[in-house]
Amino acid sequence: MEIALSKKFLCACTVHRSLVSSVGIMVLFLITASWFLVSSRSSTFPLSVKVAEDIQNTENTTKMGSGNHSDGQLILDARDIPFAESKKSRKAEAGEDSNSLESSTKTVTGRLDSSISIWAPASPNTSSHSSNSGKTKFGDCDLYHGKWIYDPTGPLYTNITCPVLTQSQNCQGNGRPDKDYENWRWKPDQCNIPRFDARKFLEMMKGKILAFIGDSVARNQMESMLCILWQVEAPRMRGNRRMHRWHFRSTSTTIVRIWSSWLVYKSADKLAPRGIVKVHLDKPDEAFFEFLPMFDVVVLSSGHWFSKGSIYLLNGEIVGSQLRHSDRDRRNHINSMIAYNIAMDTVLTAIATHPNYTGITILRTYSPDHYKEGSCSNNVEPAKKLSGNGHTVMMHDKQVESFKEAVKKVSNGSKLRLMDITEVFGYRHDGHPGRYRSPDAKNLVGRHLDGRTQSEDCLHWCMPGPIDIWNEILFEILKREL
Repeated sequence: MEIALSKKFLCACTVHRSLVSSVGIMVLFLITASWFLVSSRSSTFPLSVKVAEDIQNTENTTKMGSGNHSDGQLILDARDIPFAESKKSRKAEAGEDSNSLESSTKTVTGRLDSSISIWAPASPNTSSHSSNSGKTKFGDCDLYHGKWIYDPTGPLYTNITCPVLTQSQNCQGNGRPDKDYENWRWKPDQCNIPRFDARKFLEMMKGKILAFIGDSVARNQMESMLCILWQVEAPRMRGNRRMHRWHFRSTSTTIVRIWSSWLVYKSADKLAPRGIVKVHLDKPDEAFFEFLPMFDVVVLSSGHWFSKGSIYLLNGEIVGSQLRHSDRDRRNHINSMIAYNIAMDTVLTAIATHPNYTGITILRTYSPDHYKEGSCSNNVEPAKKLSGNGHTVMMHDKQVESFKEAVKKVSNGSKLRLMDITEVFGYRHDGHPGRYRSPDAKNLVGRHLDGRTQSEDCLHWCMPGPIDIWNEILFEILKREL
């Protein structure tokens, strides 16, 4: 309308030339100012965007199959593996099935029963994730408080469509009779986490390296990520015993896994019983630290190995141990909990101050186990309330304490983020392999095989299963950072 009026005034320029010139200038100013306000608002508010023995036994039997491809290169070709992509899953990724989550009649757990909403990012100037901070929040959406909702859409892949799935986490392949544990999704109170879009993830990570560093739970999460991405592209596996690498050629994205059980340096103790190592609490593990500058994103996983037998050192001196009936226990005061706190301080501070590292470090908090009298196999849906586990709570708190201190020390331009999954996954006692940790489980009678009681795995996670949600949360974090 303003443009039309300006034209009308200009047509009368022969009569009121000076007056029309003034009006024309005013109209032009108003149009320019309006355009500026609209464009600035668009940039501020973009379109809405949806958002201890078992450990050793598992590592000895899996180790990512390193015995098969420890040296040289192994090219994995999944052209014969069917892609698990359906119209229903594409609709879910586009947000068209969000109502189906709320319409479910299955039991849900969590704090509030709010309706699903689509998260719209806040202004970059006010968003709480604009600097190193504690729990990762986006605008007003806390990703870590909500409920578990049954989603009949099903998992992102199956044990048939993922060729890199470790057998001990292949619960369906090992004979587990129920499948509902694959279908529960995490729903934050204030927003919706969309299904993982593998193509969008690869595009976002174009030319970048994502490294999962830590213990067997890090391997568990890394395999989940590979299984998801494998549905759209088969990567090439390269690397050796020190570093496993999967390269996606379409976007030159690389997924890395490095084994580091304590994240700090360890050495052998010739005087200690077999399997007992010295853990140097004040030295980061060179197994990954020397490669740190090459990584764009690092996901850390640790904690469970501190319950294993070990000797703790500071400045080369023994200061404590995790040994039973040992003189060292009586002579020194640092127990496994304090040792873990010191180790996390060491690692996070070293990363935050490394002069050549500018990437994003995500500390994924302590993964809860669900051993109850040595078993977890009778759980078929999420718990309705959390059961107390003092050890898990203390390990989690030590991580958060170290994280907060490290954030204050960041001096290299890198970012530290906390992926706080401990309480959320405390409900998922149904998501572990339990007795279905090997193909032999098909022959079990209760917990017995050939008359012997079989141990259960209530630490690692079935695949597909709850651990896939970790990578959906990881994707949400990286969307905001990258």
